[in-house]
Amino acid sequence: MAQKPEHLNTSALGTRAYWDTAYTTELSNFTADPADEGTVWFADAGAEERMLAFLETLADADVLHKEADGEVAQGAEDEAFVAPSRFLDLGTGNGHLLFALREDGWEGEMVGVDYSGVSVRLAEEIKATKGEEYEDVKFREFDILKGKAEGEWLGEGFDVVLDKGTFDAISLSEEVDAQGRRVAEGYREAVEKLVKKGGRFLITSCNWTEDEVKGWFDGGQLVYEDRAEYPSFTFGGKTGSSVCTLCFKRR
Repeated sequence: MAQKPEHLNTSALGTRAYWDTAYTTELSNFTADPADEGTVWFADAGAEERMLAFLETLADADVLHKEADGEVAQGAEDEAFVAPSRFLDLGTGNGHLLFALREDGWEGEMVGVDYSGVSVRLAEEIKATKGEEYEDVKFREFDILKGKAEGEWLGEGFDVVLDKGTFDAISLSEEVDAQGRRVAEGYREAVEKLVKKGGRFLITSCNWTEDEVKGWFDGGQLVYEDRAEYPSFTFGGKTGSSVCTLCFKRR
């Protein structure tokens, strides 16, 4: 298991007030111009496209399922039904990642959560402009570090839990938990409760290297499995990329 990294310096980007203000601006912009759906984080690195491509490889390997499979196996008495994979997007923002998944042919239930209520309003407003195939993409105001995950929306956990920059923001928070730890310390345990056994946690970060992400998440109920490929560069004798995407499997 990789060593846990040192904490980052705190920043305004780790506060709810910052994100409420940011999404209030994006909501205002969208209201004025529906073509302006807001920021797509890590777009310059093509992170969203690489996450989608990685998930496609899991579908090709029959690990995940883009659509329901209700075919009857020859000689079987009962229909062997496989439901499409369920997705949870942590820190969903404007919901763009979930909308992209739906556009890419993933038909399962999708839930986006964010601790900013303005984010949820923005995502819902954007969804309202889309077709009926987006109706079961749901958004909820939920603080993963303080809220209790329970109820119908959680079910037995999700087949895939997504994080594109959310842990990065949490890592910049100066808040501490009841144990006196920086709140980032409790994120892995919170994520574990949301991932179905045998499911995947796919995280994209620009604040942490691959080894550092492993240090935060590889352990407990999450086991490092694979990574998405990004162009690399060499600086100071070290090779790496500006963004990394890692996949962990839930024990």
